[in-house]
Amino acid sequence: MPTIFSHPVPMLALGVALGRRRVSPRLLLAIAFFAVAPDLDGIGFYLGVPYASWLGHRGFSHSIVFALLCGLFGAGLAPWLRASRLWAGGLAFLAVASHIALDALTSGGLGVAVLWPFSEARYFFPWRPIQVSPMNPARLFSERGLAVFYSECILIWLPSLALVLVSRALRFWGRRKP
Repeated sequence: MPTIFSHPVPMLALGVALGRRRVSPRLLLAIAFFAVAPDLDGIGFYLGVPYASWLGHRGFSHSIVFALLCGLFGAGLAPWLRASRLWAGGLAFLAVASHIALDALTSGGLGVAVLWPFSEARYFFPWRPIQVSPMNPARLFSERGLAVFYSECILIWLPSLALVLVSRALRFWGRRKP
């Protein structure tokens, strides 16, 4: 999996690119949370839940069903998030889906149970360029953790920054009068 620092980056970039009129600060904060939420299953490691279990890491919480449930929850929060139900739910769904996709691009682990409960199989994309993050927080700040973060900077942070910069440039040039 990418680090907890990188999972929200693409959704935050999308929110900033769309602007405050479309994505309120509350909605931006919510989609950042939804982008990280699937990894709350990591608590299972401390509770003795087997990794390969549907309740284990990258199991149920990394499925399209979980993304849909988060989308429904986001839609329910829409008034507080200052967004329409469709918009809040859609972005919450997309945030979880982005987490699933990023995990499927990593170089390690058991794969992602994206089709649970219809299948317990775990999947990766054929191209897996992102180095898998250490699960132990202490190892996150080791030499290996730094190598992982470097790969995330190249493959997640830079494209996200490019999205923000291009959107800002287009917005700026769109406001200029000839």
